Amino acid sequence: MTLRLVAPLFALLVLGCRAPSGTPLRRTDVASQGTSLVSSNILRDDYVGSAACAACHAEIYAAWETSPMHRMTRLPELTEVRAPFDGREFHFKNDVARFEKVGAQRFVRLRSASSGERLYRVTKVIGGRYREDFAGLEVASTEVGAPIIGDPRAELILPTSYVYQSASFRLKGYSVMVGERPGMRAGGVWNQTCIFCHNTVPYFDDLWGALHGPGAPSYQGEVVDRVLPARAQLRYGVRDGGVVLAALEREVTTLGAAAGTMARTGDGSDDAVRMGLRRAILEARARFQPRHFIEVGVGCEACHGGSREHTQHPERRPSFAPRAPFLDVRPVAAGAAAPSPAAWQNRACARCHQVLFSRYARTWEGGSRRSPAEAGGSHITSGEARDFLLGGCASAMACSTCHDPHGEDRRDRLARLATPAGNGVCTGCHGQFASADAVRAHAHHDPRGQGGACIACHMPRKNMGLGYELTRYHRIGSPTDAARVEGDRPIECVMCHAEKTVGALLDDMQRMWGKNYDEAALRRLYGSRDQNVLLATIARGYPHEQATALGIAGERKFAAALPAIIGQSQSNAYPLVRLYAGVAKDALEGRAPGRAAEELMRAGIHGDGASPPHGNEGDVED
Repeated sequence: MTLRLVAPLFALLVLGCRAPSGTPLRRTDVASQGTSLVSSNILRDDYVGSAACAACHAEIYAAWETSPMHRMTRLPELTEVRAPFDGREFHFKNDVARFEKVGAQRFVRLRSASSGERLYRVTKVIGGRYREDFAGLEVASTEVGAPIIGDPRAELILPTSYVYQSASFRLKGYSVMVGERPGMRAGGVWNQTCIFCHNTVPYFDDLWGALHGPGAPSYQGEVVDRVLPARAQLRYGVRDGGVVLAALEREVTTLGAAAGTMARTGDGSDDAVRMGLRRAILEARARFQPRHFIEVGVGCEACHGGSREHTQHPERRPSFAPRAPFLDVRPVAAGAAAPSPAAWQNRACARCHQVLFSRYARTWEGGSRRSPAEAGGSHITSGEARDFLLGGCASAMACSTCHDPHGEDRRDRLARLATPAGNGVCTGCHGQFASADAVRAHAHHDPRGQGGACIACHMPRKNMGLGYELTRYHRIGSPTDAARVEGDRPIECVMCHAEKTVGALLDDMQRMWGKNYDEAALRRLYGSRDQNVLLATIARGYPHEQATALGIAGERKFAAALPAIIGQSQSNAYPLVRLYAGVAKDALEGRAPGRAAEELMRAGIHGDGASPPHGNEGDVED
């Protein structure tokens, strides 16, 4: 990657803290402001902290203070904790976790058949919308000031989550596609795995891998572009190598590295800058501690960028686009346009909502995560923003069109968007479909029914959520797209038409929309045209496809799937798929989902450590 680029950084303005929830950002917003942008928003000195926003943005700040995103990381002594630390126990195979509280301190006591008994003092509470996770230090006892066992800087991720929907504990990691685990243990090290997304850090630190290019050491700082198609990728470059080495020196010295660390990498040549970036990554991986946060949890500047200059000179507006005097950003594809304001906002969301950590190989559209050029969309929650960038609306429509970035989404509002009453979100750009007659002609469904809702078809509920329900796939497209029909199971029309066979749906799509597909590809997926789509997906699909089909079967009360559902609940090597099978089974048998389904996750199959099918590895963590 060429580091010395000469084109100026895109001077793109987004509405920033003024963006109203539910209003798409438009290019005209830039011209109408008549203001300049901050000159730098990624370096540590550019940040001022969320409290500086409160005076001018009191209403937004008050909502943000209690929002799940801001509360992503919390100190247990200073926050409400919903998980009951009252002596109750969570059993997983032969291991037990006991949750205790002594005074203001909370503890998790692990009794393991393989590693004996260990006691951990909870130091961080993570999450808060669907569940709570925990990090902690191993201690000698529950007494105040008890000695810490091991490195006091190495807070460990504890092996249990508390799930709100079922009001019960679950093994940490079992909300993503991991294989069977033999028992419970604490690990890995919290400050080396998940803190850059769950807290506010200088975005400069996130960019080091992108600035280095291929071959950079792995670390928490990731930029989404490596898992985007070339048409959507940006190249991050350096205008002045000497200036960036000086910036790296200031940051790694703050982290505790010896003064002069960057001087040893050489002058400001491309090779010296790469060497400096590599050294900075290794220093951050070894040294970054909570004291180096801009603030604990997700602050205003985690999305809006460092805003010290804005607070001192309000006419200089914040920008979602990263800015620094030495930084240059341009599209990879020749002739590609610079990102629009909406696209920059979406990229800010995709800094974290991208699921880059996943080692489960499969993606939607028949892609492989190990080959970024062909990687499709995510199958689980947390990849929504990156998936949205894969679709056709990301340059004109921002995440905040549907989601409240400063508070907690109202579920009734999101539900309304998936009905014909919510079609205005789409017809603002696609005005040709605003009338009922136009919807009928386009969708070939009753414009007043579910088939007349834009989002119902173009953002289907096929992904696995953090609770017990399927959530919307955010790569906006059509259920008739060849990549989806020929590359994925199940055909998305079965989300309403569970009883349909492969042939019936193919005939419908040909009759309604003139679509024809590679029948050989469909036979490889389903076996034959005569197969029911859901049953064939449960029998033949990849695990993420099976989970989707199981979820649909339960929601649609598709009784013919019950024997297959029971089979998957007892034998699937992925605990998360067993959970969806259990939820479907409960739905068909008239029981509410919850603890019964969770039992299927922690009971285990085929002995401890069963191998996942299809040669796929699971995620390191969720």
